[in-house]
Amino acid sequence: MTDNTPQDQAPRDPNFNPEAAADGVRLQKVLASAGVASRRVSEDLITSGRVRVNGKVVTELGRRVHPESDQVAVDNVAVQLDTTRRYLMLNKPVGVVSSMQDESGRPDLREFTDQFDERLFNVGRLDAQTSGLLILTNDGDLAHVLAHPSFGVSKTYIAKVEGRVSPQTIGQLQSGIELDDGPIHADKARILTSPPGGGYSMVELTLHSGRNRIVRRMLDAVGHPVVDLVRRQFGPLNLGTLQQGAVRELTREELGQLLTVSRQAPSARPEAN
Repeated sequence: MTDNTPQDQAPRDPNFNPEAAADGVRLQKVLASAGVASRRVSEDLITSGRVRVNGKVVTELGRRVHPESDQVAVDNVAVQLDTTRRYLMLNKPVGVVSSMQDESGRPDLREFTDQFDERLFNVGRLDAQTSGLLILTNDGDLAHVLAHPSFGVSKTYIAKVEGRVSPQTIGQLQSGIELDDGPIHADKARILTSPPGGGYSMVELTLHSGRNRIVRRMLDAVGHPVVDLVRRQFGPLNLGTLQQGAVRELTREELGQLLTVSRQAPSARPEAN
């Protein structure tokens, strides 16, 4: 984790009230409990100006914080202080609906969450025939930011489609097309494979829209129906080598990146189609 701002020039918190914070928990203890580092190393992080509380650099070892309300970052990467929160990455298989209880009795997400004590829910949705990265959590605030298109969190998909995709088609996807529910464009699009003899092509699309089955509808609109679709990235998270049907905890680094995106998101921003 790096910080390009010189620490001796970073803003201190002029509104810090030692008496109001006296009933909190010592910052170095909170950092150690959150798994950032040992208490001794956490003290070094604080005194070297690498820790911020509510956006302001803290260098005093006596500083106390309230884990339930204060926001802490180390090297400008957010730290989750609430140890009751859980964050999982699932590689959702084809045939599983993005619901915790499907009324029609189809396979749902409970088979991946029943092993955990917390009441988890999915962030956003993937249709039953789409596989790939799905976040499961009990953090409602984070889920709201990640799932709502107004915050502009990007998702990247790889699609196997019918026919040979041309550079002109990629340009069309990026410049924008008209669908029944309004215009839409990909933030990024590129051809991965496109055999000259036709058959099937592989394309990668990145967009932030949360509209229903949007990738399938976009590719169908340009004459390339989807045969197979996988979501590979969600914000800063990458599916990597996680196998279909597998679930794992986010690493501390991944969680820090995700929380940083969440905290930096504006409170409101219209969706750009």
